[in-house]
This record gives sequence, structure tokens and C-alpha cells, in this order.
Amino acid sequence: MITATSALRALFLSLLALASLSAAETPAANTATSPAPMPTPKIEKATFGAGCFWGVEYNFRRVPGVIDAACGFAGGDVDHPSYRQVCTDKTGHAEVVQVTFDPSKVSYRQLVDFFFRMHNPTQVNRQGPDYGTQYRSVIFVHSPEQRKVAEELKASLQASKKYAEPIATQIEEAKPFWKAEEYHQRYFEKNGGPTCHVTEF
Repeated sequence: MITATSALRALFLSLLALASLSAAETPAANTATSPAPMPTPKIEKATFGAGCFWGVEYNFRRVPGVIDAACGFAGGDVDHPSYRQVCTDKTGHAEVVQVTFDPSKVSYRQLVDFFFRMHNPTQVNRQGPDYGTQYRSVIFVHSPEQRKVAEELKASLQASKKYAEPIATQIEEAKPFWKAEEYHQRYFEKNGGPTCHVTEF
């Protein structure tokens, strides 16, 4: 004879079994409907010296796909150099701009091409009115792929005979980048005034 207690116990066990089955199936359902995670965008760096870094930074910032551009120093023998130290022409540093960019929006080749069009790459240890090794034309490469592109475009420019003089741009392995003092960053945005570098990309 089935008592009321036995019936209630059977009903309770049935409900418990259904609850366990539902819980086991829930993660699979959630997994099937969850959106795939967004891929992390690939970010790269490029470092260029093309004379006074104020104008170089200003113009690279205007390039679509450039995330950031910072004025600084590279290629020397002194850690954490100040602007005054670099201006003595004794530290070995060049004034450079380190560009952070999204290669899915602008290629390294495009940036190097812009670099060559931005200044006169035949001038040695000077650019415009500024003299000294800190104003040399230089590309600091961050990978073998960057070196290949830089050397190809330098050779192509030399072969084009655009300039009567040889291309003086140095291509070197990337060295520590030391960010310049804050008043150098976004200089033309803060102070206005013309830039001696090209303004179109």
C-alpha cells in the first residue's frame, strides 16, 4: 500500500532529479549563445628621427591609424638624458618620435614613406636651421621586417634621383627610448605656430 509519505518522497526525488538535469544542461546552453571574445588589436611601434621632434610628432599624430606619438631621444650613451644634455651634442642621442600605431589601419611602409617625405633625408647632422648630430636623419627599427622595409624604401628613393645628394638616413637597431620633458609633448598643439615639416599625409 502506497502511503501519503511514500508518495511525497517519490515526488521529491523526481523534482530533485529534474533540477539536477537542468543544472547540468545550463552551461552548455550558455556556451552556445555567448558571443565570441573580441580579438585584441595588434599594436606596433616605430621610431624616427627627422630633425626637430616638435614638427615630426605633430604630423605623425595626424596620420589615421597612429595611436600615439611621443617626443624623445634614442641612440645615445646616457640614460634618462635631459633636453639640455642632448643639446650639448655630446650624448650621442638623436631627437626622435616614437610612434605607436595599428598596422591594420596604417602600414609601417606608409609611415616610412611619410618619414622620407617629411624632411630632407640628404642632410647630414642637420635639418633646416638646426645643426648637430641630434638632428640626424635616422630610423630605429624594431624588427627584421621593419629593417627590410626601411632599407627597401631608402634604396628606392636613392634610385629615383629625386635628390642630387645621397640619402644620408641611418638605419639602426632600436635602442632605449627616453621620453623628453612634458613641455616638448604636443608642442604645437599647446603653443601654436608653424611647423617646418610637411603637414599632409
